[in-house]
Amino acid sequence: MFSKIVEAVNNVVWSPALVVLLIFAGLFFTFRTRFVQVRRLGHMVKLLFSKHDDASREDSGDNGDKAEAVVPKNKVSSFSAFCMALSGRVGTGNIVGVATAIALGGPGAVFWMWVIAFFGASTAFVESTLAQLYRFPHHSSFRGGPSCYIQEGLHKRWIGIAFAVICIIGYGMFLTTVQANGASQAFLNSYNISPLATGIGLALILAIVIIGGVRRIADVASVVTPFMALGYILIALVVLACNARQIPFLLGQIVTNAFGINPIAGGIIGSTIMMGVKRGIFSNEAGQGGGAIVSATANTKHPAQQGLVQAFSVYVDTLLVCTATALMILSAGTYNVFDAKTGEMLVANAPELGNNYVNFTQAAVDSVFGGFGSQFVTIALIFFVFTTMMAYYFYSETSIIYICREVARKHKKQYSRKLEDFFIWTFRILLLASVVFGAVRETDVIWKLGDIGVGLMAWVNVIAILILSPQAIRALKEYEGRLKK
Repeated sequence: MFSKIVEAVNNVVWSPALVVLLIFAGLFFTFRTRFVQVRRLGHMVKLLFSKHDDASREDSGDNGDKAEAVVPKNKVSSFSAFCMALSGRVGTGNIVGVATAIALGGPGAVFWMWVIAFFGASTAFVESTLAQLYRFPHHSSFRGGPSCYIQEGLHKRWIGIAFAVICIIGYGMFLTTVQANGASQAFLNSYNISPLATGIGLALILAIVIIGGVRRIADVASVVTPFMALGYILIALVVLACNARQIPFLLGQIVTNAFGINPIAGGIIGSTIMMGVKRGIFSNEAGQGGGAIVSATANTKHPAQQGLVQAFSVYVDTLLVCTATALMILSAGTYNVFDAKTGEMLVANAPELGNNYVNFTQAAVDSVFGGFGSQFVTIALIFFVFTTMMAYYFYSETSIIYICREVARKHKKQYSRKLEDFFIWTFRILLLASVVFGAVRETDVIWKLGDIGVGLMAWVNVIAILILSPQAIRALKEYEGRLKK
């Protein structure tokens, strides 16, 4: 019964209209910014390692609320904000999600992941720039995101609060279960450790970090995220080097399958596009609003700088990490393709793997590093999952802070730190319970819950940034004008 309800809700949220909206938004922002994700690629990398002292903006960015003259005690650098956002983007979607896309959409789904990443980079620029324009000071750090620019930019407080609630449920409950499920399946495959034990272990480690607040989350992300992404890509390059002759054929296969130019691909073309877009947006988060929440914390001299940094993080996530996974799986032939509706196996390259998606990637690495693949992918996945859940916690915590602040402002009451702490601690317990729940539940239901969370946030956020995009475009023009001078 529960599975059927989840399936029905997922089908409504992820109707073809959402796919059209996401692609349209990416195209619209790409042309409005004059392909900023291409023109400013070099500058994006430069900004990552620049030191930004935003003292001139210390009393700004709070969307005009001078009554709350709070000086944040923690400053988050642009690089730290990049790593925090990247930790939210790089997770099970890069290992299990890519395998799922190939399993249910065929190799062509990878092409649509690339498309959504390229155009999604401009979406990430717009939402992250808006987050810098509309943010508020909190005693821990600057906070903001979609809720803030929806409220202050669209003057719709109730929609801002609704988004915050969706964010808490979507990231804190639904998407957290997806991450825990991917990790528990990998541990079960590699070490035969029970999913319950994995879930409890993950929850305990996560508790240690999130209790330390934004500073500890930023510090851990700044060290772990670059290390894990680089290590994973290096192993992928070795696997691809061993299968180098197949790569030109695989790239052609990805493109032809994307447009249904063969009998099997033609029969599942709808699923190919849908899975590519779904897994692309799940992985890189462009349009969901998570990256915008992190962007609001960054110390920058100009709002457009953080927009450019976050646009680059979409490239790192999808065009590097996701592509590495996809090419490993395809070159090793460790995948099967299924009909998403009937479950029938259409392509049986590795029938022994069945629909154990995480095993697709593990077997691909094993094909070169015999006996090492499962262990490596499991370790990489644990790092990915851990840092992603840290980011999800931060998104949700910011949403709780926003709701407490707005309720106090609406009723003209003194802001209560004790009440805020109560709700944050309550949420921490629920989050850790979600980790254990996700670890032991069946995979298909968990992924559909995650899709619902992603879809709901994307619907609200993308419509909001389409309306508010002129402000981000003005910020970009102003910033580029400064660069010319």
